[in-house]
Amino acid sequence: MTLTVNRYLGLTIALSVLTASTPTSQATSPEQDMPERWLYTPQQSQTLPPDDDWWRGFNDPLLDSLISEAVNNNYNVAIAASRIRAAEAAISSAKAGYYPTVGLSAGYTLARQSGNLTKEAGEAVKSHYMSLDANASWEIDLFGRIAASVKEQKELKNVARADYDGTMVSLCASLATAYISLRAAQTQEQVAQAHLKTQKRVLEITEERHEAALVSGLDVAQAKTVYGSTKAILPDIRSSIASSINAIALLLGRFPAEVSEMLSRPATMPAYDGLVATSIPAELLRRRPDIIAAERTIAARAAALGVAKKDFLPTLAIQGSFGVESRDADRLFKNQSITYSVAPTLTWTVFDGFGRRAAVESARVENEIAVETYNQTVLSATTEVENALSAYINARDYVTDLADVVASAKQEVALSLEQYKTGLTLFTPVAQALMTFLQYDDELVSARASEAKALIDLYRALGGGYGSPTASQSNKN
Repeated sequence: MTLTVNRYLGLTIALSVLTASTPTSQATSPEQDMPERWLYTPQQSQTLPPDDDWWRGFNDPLLDSLISEAVNNNYNVAIAASRIRAAEAAISSAKAGYYPTVGLSAGYTLARQSGNLTKEAGEAVKSHYMSLDANASWEIDLFGRIAASVKEQKELKNVARADYDGTMVSLCASLATAYISLRAAQTQEQVAQAHLKTQKRVLEITEERHEAALVSGLDVAQAKTVYGSTKAILPDIRSSIASSINAIALLLGRFPAEVSEMLSRPATMPAYDGLVATSIPAELLRRRPDIIAAERTIAARAAALGVAKKDFLPTLAIQGSFGVESRDADRLFKNQSITYSVAPTLTWTVFDGFGRRAAVESARVENEIAVETYNQTVLSATTEVENALSAYINARDYVTDLADVVASAKQEVALSLEQYKTGLTLFTPVAQALMTFLQYDDELVSARASEAKALIDLYRALGGGYGSPTASQSNKN
């Protein structure tokens, strides 16, 4: 089938992801054109996160184990998997129309007929008999109505499968993002503690100089302000740590207390050092679960339209029964007790108050809505990938630039403190240098976390990984 996109879309999807050891290399984004027509290919499919394992580029065994646990225990994934099973049951239900319906019945009848039903009164008539019957009905799928219904249910299963894939992609990306947030907050706490040690030493220097009557109490007050303001940010950081642990626990399908001890142990924030594909073709967008779901929804709506149209055609069915009836049990299976009937029936609804016409029109509109939804999904996907790519490139550049600023700020602290101790300057430049150093050092941690999250968002926008180093190496071997 061929789906026509209403507008000609321009797409810039190219990515250069470099190792952390080569920050001077450039990432480019050459212009590529989105095709006007999208051709459905049944081979187009989504690689599940457990298979593409893009997050292993962070080289964090704990992150690997957390994602593995989440994939097995997350309730949203379980719900999505249940929807696939429900869709499979619906397919089986639709396929049941191909086969005859067979039933068995057995009974005993005791009856008495009035003798006063005619003009002349007569004797009442009593009767009793036993019966054993098998009956069957079978609709011949002469015009493909059942086949169209089965096709619709199969496409709806494909939609459920795509939704499951989307849930998996979202789960792994959300967990990786929460884990980066946790490690970033823990690193910020370590940075703050390191600065507190430096500021504590500076405070002691000002107190010593004040006791020696070399400086006024203003220097001591300023040093205490710097130290106190740094100490004051710790509760907020610890609150962020707790929130991140709670978010991870929720994604794991566990209570926070069950994972708190494991995640509370500080660890270095992971940095992505994997070398991935240097370009992303526009066709890769089509493996996004939401685009696959939109494609399959169009196919399901088209099949539903076919079912509605076939309701205008006749229905051919065969009904039959075979059984035995007898007054006495010992004659129940005699030849004379056999009963049967065969009734081929052709039914054709000539007029139904235009109900079928309205049903066809409704199905046609639903199909048009599915096509427009597909077009909108493609546009949204293009925008998301563009934004994610731009965010990653700029976040990486910002980390590089900010690292130079932090180095300069650290040097400024050392120089200003040395001049202060020799009496060449007041304490104010030292205080400002300490605050500036803390600000940029803390911002560098946030920037590195933003870079990692931007890369995760790019994977999310692309619908998952698109080739891990491990997988690529395995393919080569």
